[in-house]
Amino acid sequence: MDDPLLRLPPLDPLRGFVAAARSLSFTRAAAQLCLTQSAVSRQIQTLEEALGVSLFVRRTRALSLTPEGERLYRLASGWLRDYGDLAASLRADRPNLPVTVTASLGITALWLLPHLRDFQTRYPDIDVRLASSNRVVDLRREGIDLALRHCVDSDAPAGSVRLFGETVFPVASPSLGLTELTRDTLPTVALMNYDDPNFPWLGWADWLATLGLEGVRPRAVLHFNHYDQLIQAAVAGQGVAIGRAELLSDLIAEGRLQPVGAARRQVLERGYWLIGASDTPREEVACFRDWVCEAATRTRSAAEGLTGPG
Repeated sequence: MDDPLLRLPPLDPLRGFVAAARSLSFTRAAAQLCLTQSAVSRQIQTLEEALGVSLFVRRTRALSLTPEGERLYRLASGWLRDYGDLAASLRADRPNLPVTVTASLGITALWLLPHLRDFQTRYPDIDVRLASSNRVVDLRREGIDLALRHCVDSDAPAGSVRLFGETVFPVASPSLGLTELTRDTLPTVALMNYDDPNFPWLGWADWLATLGLEGVRPRAVLHFNHYDQLIQAAVAGQGVAIGRAELLSDLIAEGRLQPVGAARRQVLERGYWLIGASDTPREEVACFRDWVCEAATRTRSAAEGLTGPG
């Protein structure tokens, strides 16, 4: 039997094609889909071979769509969006479906969880499921309603909401009695370093140079690969950390941490974003989304008290 379905080109590579066509970047498409760049490239090559046309014009530093690619993008992007919306509406018909939220481990531990009690008090009938991970996930494919992500502003998907930016400065427990890092005080304390090359502003090398202390040795250096654990150690008085004002404003207000010195550093063109899986979320998801935006407004106000408006 000659079924037309058997003659269709492969459908799975369409996701890679639409992501690459939307961003005009195989690298950004790979990050959005949690794939490698080579995997996205292979998907698009498979699609081009099946269709017998080139979909992209590949240049050294630029990527653009061919006329055939533009036609496919207009059709496929709308179809995938409608399919995703249908899947979301079908899931919404299930009773007692919780609002599923993903965020990095640090954002979850230091910002979302401390505020979540307020949401539970105000909306006791809405269940929330937290899917904490440092991995960037495909929201629709994994059945996730909302994501809280720290990213470059230009990488935030269309329709996302910028919650707040990022300002950093040294922090420590008041129990250390440390108000400033100097040539006299630095040798008496441990510095706690966040070992992630993607976040150099949370390491101490640049800070010590800025303070003119690059040649002074601290008592010790502790290294962490999870930011929330680093902050827990700072609260316990184990050393001095580079604090993120927006995530730590509550801990500072409670007196569990305090700024060390007056230096402040704005992290430009980066921020914390709220990303939705659907443009038309169900009522419970919209309620949680609005609550997150309200909580973020309070966070911005508290952080400005620590850093000054800007």
